[in-house]
Amino acid sequence: MVLIVGRRSVKIQPWKVKVVEELKDLLQKHPVVGVADVTGIPTAQLQVIRRRLRGRVVFKVAKRTLVLRAFEQLGLDAGGLEPYLKGTIMLMFADINPFKLYRILESEKVAIEAKPGQVVDREIVVPEGPTDITPGPMLGVLGRLKIPYEVRGGKVYIKKSTVVAKPGDVISPELASVLLKLNIKPFEIGVEPLAVYDGKVVIPRSALKLDIESFKKELLEATGEALRLATGIAYVEIPEVASLTLLDA
Repeated sequence: MVLIVGRRSVKIQPWKVKVVEELKDLLQKHPVVGVADVTGIPTAQLQVIRRRLRGRVVFKVAKRTLVLRAFEQLGLDAGGLEPYLKGTIMLMFADINPFKLYRILESEKVAIEAKPGQVVDREIVVPEGPTDITPGPMLGVLGRLKIPYEVRGGKVYIKKSTVVAKPGDVISPELASVLLKLNIKPFEIGVEPLAVYDGKVVIPRSALKLDIESFKKELLEATGEALRLATGIAYVEIPEVASLTLLDA
């Protein structure tokens, strides 16, 4: 394909044309589009997430210029989305509202092993119980980490559940090796949308992150307050108020 730019003709590689056409097709089929930067997320973990969400979310990795070109060719305004098109761009196409898409992606995270130098974001516990660790150099590591153990049947047995790291701690090489041996994966990785486009507006991640539990609590408190007020003035047109008023009579 040849594109005329000013007085110059620019040859566009066929694979780029194909990607733009695929993006245009997805944009026309799905009203909601999430944008994420998946730089640093291992391919294996991305594949797991994609498999879990197959049938609900369509994933597509594409270059920034090709995403913008697809929007432009469809006559869509991608201006508000442009600042979020950075790094290794992954688009997520869906037929659900932006807030639900964000919650689904947040819930579909994959557990990963700890690596030396990582900062802990939650308490890490080595549970009591049998392990596959055989006596050897690892016994010294367990001792230095103050993890109580004993040998049972030729294998290491953890005698007591032990907190080995707290939020803010840094994973040491020794701790990383113990957690790997115990198959403890204390970290999570997932696709976190930087923003979601709903066909009209771009909603940034800060606005998508709703505290559902707090909202439920506030709603229940407001409902209770309204009921108490209605009961106080004996507004019996509300069934709940009528029954409470009769009980007090």
